[in-house]
Amino acid sequence: MKNLLFLIVLFANQFCSGQNHFENEIKAFEKSDSLSMPAPKQILLVGSSSFRLWTTYKEDLAGYSVINRGFGGSSMSDANEYFERIVSKYQPKYILVYEGDNDLASGKSPETVLEDFKIFVEKVKKQIPKATVAYIAIRPSIARQNIVEQQRKTNQLIENYCKSAKKLHFIDVQKHFYLPDGKLMQDIFVADKLHLNEKGYQIWTNAIRKYLAKHVK
Repeated sequence: MKNLLFLIVLFANQFCSGQNHFENEIKAFEKSDSLSMPAPKQILLVGSSSFRLWTTYKEDLAGYSVINRGFGGSSMSDANEYFERIVSKYQPKYILVYEGDNDLASGKSPETVLEDFKIFVEKVKKQIPKATVAYIAIRPSIARQNIVEQQRKTNQLIENYCKSAKKLHFIDVQKHFYLPDGKLMQDIFVADKLHLNEKGYQIWTNAIRKYLAKHVK
């Protein structure tokens, strides 16, 4: 019985810690907004640490007005939970989403990621009906080679879904991280072998700029 109570308390503490971590980041965004609220109809980046750690996004996406609301460790369901606080309040014209990687790493299925993304899209349709949503494909990494097949399946499911509606796009960055022989590039990650280094972000940027050049008017 004592062991059971210990596990319950431990789980509760870990859960609250995760929630508080996100809450702190969300409140930091809100404080920034209170000092200078971004104008509407910009490009909004919402997602996990691939956005949060993209410190050069303003320079890399020069020529575009961009708001970055990446919060590290997040999943698609987290983006849904904080939607009103980090998405709809900005009334963006374009929303670029990068979620799903952490979802799969935590044990969620590709189908669950798809369903959570559908919830996100429905929120956009109701609260920002004129906005266009672009899902950035889950990218590979050395650290998560054990879930590469789940990543590919998730990308395929979401790409197919994006083809089913207007104002819904899929940005396939995944293919750009492989060499001609099909092997994953080894020199595009920082020491943790998960997050991108400068070279990795250049590949990432090129794929995103190609999309923006085609679709953003």
